[in-house]
Amino acid sequence: MPTAHSSEPIAIAVSAAERSTGCLEQRNLEIATRALFRDGLVVLEDVIDHAVLDRLNEKMVKDAYELQGRKDSPYNYNKGNIQQDPPLTTSCFDDSIYINPIVTQVTSTTLGPCPSLRFVSGNTALPPTAESPPASQPTHTDADFDHPTIPFALVINVPLVTMTPENGSTEIWLGTHRTTSIADQEGEHGDRASGCIRKDLLEKRRKERGPSQPVVKKGSVVVRDLRLWHGGKPNLGDVPRVMLAMIHFAPWYRNQMEVEFAEGLRARLTREKTGLHVAATFASDGDVLKGYLNRPYGNAYDFDQVDKIEGVFKA
Repeated sequence: MPTAHSSEPIAIAVSAAERSTGCLEQRNLEIATRALFRDGLVVLEDVIDHAVLDRLNEKMVKDAYELQGRKDSPYNYNKGNIQQDPPLTTSCFDDSIYINPIVTQVTSTTLGPCPSLRFVSGNTALPPTAESPPASQPTHTDADFDHPTIPFALVINVPLVTMTPENGSTEIWLGTHRTTSIADQEGEHGDRASGCIRKDLLEKRRKERGPSQPVVKKGSVVVRDLRLWHGGKPNLGDVPRVMLAMIHFAPWYRNQMEVEFAEGLRARLTREKTGLHVAATFASDGDVLKGYLNRPYGNAYDFDQVDKIEGVFKA
């Protein structure tokens, strides 16, 4: 009989020594790598200083209310969950959030040396209103296209506060990244509800290894395989819950997205300093501030790659 695995994710308590060196010791790196292979997700605790998160959270909560009030609010699946970009300006940028060396060590171990950072945004669970009662996203995968069956992209989630079921922590279906395919999905890329997993497959999976809605401590970073089934849950509190989302792509994966940063960050985003290929364009701080809340969202982003290799590895 196969061993039943827990529905709760593996969490690694990062030590002060590891934070100081910017490097996990070998045992913890092995645990993280095994968790990503088996579960498709690992939590790295105590990675980011709380004061750094508090400063960004204050700004992004204000922005969330502005976005919520717009007629064209950038919502994903339902109006209680919006896509929200952080301000990538010189004064708002902190290396420990966006180019953390421990995170890059974990992603480069799975994806290969020097992954590409090609996406920086966020997901905010808004408090319910009369016009937008509590609602869950459908269970879906962000890989809403015919994708490789090996790891090719890892999502880096940074919650700015402790995430709980009360404030809308994400529901996750561990292990689903290993077998999912485009045939499992109902919506196609370009649909408002793309990537939704078929209901019959959800019920089958629930009997084998059901979902969980874990508590994720403030200061943690969640590393998740892009293919993993998941879904946003309603925020039942009274304050927006902001969670950043970045994507590291394997160095061989030919995605074309780019991220706009302030010009003053150029020297901090080099391959030598980050261990990443940061696919960046640069603008003045003023121009970044003018545009960061008006960017495309949802299906405007394409996580697929160009120039696919077709048919070579078919059985």
